[in-house]
Amino acid sequence: MNRCWDRRDFLKTVGAGMAALPFVGMGPAGAVEGRRPNIIFIMVDDMGYGDLGVYGQEHIQMPRVDQMAREGIRYTDCYAGHTVCAPCRSVLMTGLHTGHTTVRGNASNVEGHGAVECTGGGGGLRVPLREDDVTVADVLKEAGYVTGITGKWGLGEPGTPGVPNKQGFDEWLGLLNQRRAHSYYPEYIWENQEKLHLEGNTGTREDFATEEVYVHDLFTDFALDFIERHGPGQDPFFLYVPYTVPHDRWQIPELEPYTEDTDWSDEEKVYASMLTRADRDVGRMLDLLKELGIDEDTIVFFCSDNGAQNRYEGVFDSSGPLRGMKRSMYDGGLRTVMVVWWPGVIEEDAVSHDIWYYADVLPTLAELADVSPPEDIDGVSVVPSLLSQPQPELEDRPLYWEFTHGGDFKQAARRGKWKAVRQAHDAPIELYDLSEDIGEENDIAEDHPIIVDWFERYFVEGRTPSPSWPSPLDT
Repeated sequence: MNRCWDRRDFLKTVGAGMAALPFVGMGPAGAVEGRRPNIIFIMVDDMGYGDLGVYGQEHIQMPRVDQMAREGIRYTDCYAGHTVCAPCRSVLMTGLHTGHTTVRGNASNVEGHGAVECTGGGGGLRVPLREDDVTVADVLKEAGYVTGITGKWGLGEPGTPGVPNKQGFDEWLGLLNQRRAHSYYPEYIWENQEKLHLEGNTGTREDFATEEVYVHDLFTDFALDFIERHGPGQDPFFLYVPYTVPHDRWQIPELEPYTEDTDWSDEEKVYASMLTRADRDVGRMLDLLKELGIDEDTIVFFCSDNGAQNRYEGVFDSSGPLRGMKRSMYDGGLRTVMVVWWPGVIEEDAVSHDIWYYADVLPTLAELADVSPPEDIDGVSVVPSLLSQPQPELEDRPLYWEFTHGGDFKQAARRGKWKAVRQAHDAPIELYDLSEDIGEENDIAEDHPIIVDWFERYFVEGRTPSPSWPSPLDT
């Protein structure tokens, strides 16, 4: 694959196509809707596959997202871009899987190649998106969308080409890296490229801190204001809301509605409260869309950036039927909830088993906007699937993940019902049939040598080397 696609040439090409406006639908979305929808993409942080009621949760209250699922479509086999924060977001933004995307880990130990010290401390170097990376925000902005983001970015330190305003976003409020996002009471956040100091906050990471400004609430305020300012009669908008809850810094202003659950630990109460607070704020966005009369003009996605930080097996069983959790290459670390809502367009109470992942987000949103995605990306548009139309190509194409951390190099891939996992570059490949073994309990590699051989070749040929994350496969 050619990974030298020129950002400026791409943007020039896309911009030249804008003479087609006003929109005349060419793809499935256009045929149904006749115009381009507003797009809201909400992603929480470290929520497990089993934490949502429509995925089997019985204790954590998230009624508004459950309602989204009843009024829209729920996916059983959607996957995040990675099993940890930054590379997942890089896949989401660029449409390239972790064997091709720029940011392949939370931190790198290799100097140069654009790497800089992390402003949040914690060791390791942070690798930002490059100037020539093309993001979903770039694509939608050039298609005439107003673009906004609030929450945790994770793809560029201050002064680098990776900050949101240099990667296609018109408006930005939030935290640039995941280390600073560990506190819900930070001393400052970023408003575009300026620091916004939060009076009364000391940036503490102490558990159960009670300070002045709970930053999650600022993100929701930004989202509501953005929707209201760019609502009826305006150009379509793209709003990306990567919330930091329920990441494992146990801070929240109140524990409602779980104060009476005395059998739960404090940690479990805070975790559930964070998710319920996020659910409340998703509901506020949906209510505002209806109040403004643009709910049928807006598609809303809800998901998580990777698997749960903790399974909470005694109460929640956050990974549900899946093996593993965050940082695992099994599905407990990679598979995510995915609920999509578009009143009047998406079939109500639909459940889809189509297989897709975050590399598909960029081309999907591009098709919704009636604009071409960049060449040579790994993702494909899943608009037909969103509209409950057959999309058989999703069954056969492979999905890929790699994880370089602490000297380890792990890989995983899925193709159809088959899931392959390799825990180190010289380890044997494990093989699972997810159609019969969703918990990845029975390694059947010895019974299917031809399939294992295919994954063996794909693990080598389906990726390219990265100077910031060298792999034993590169030698």
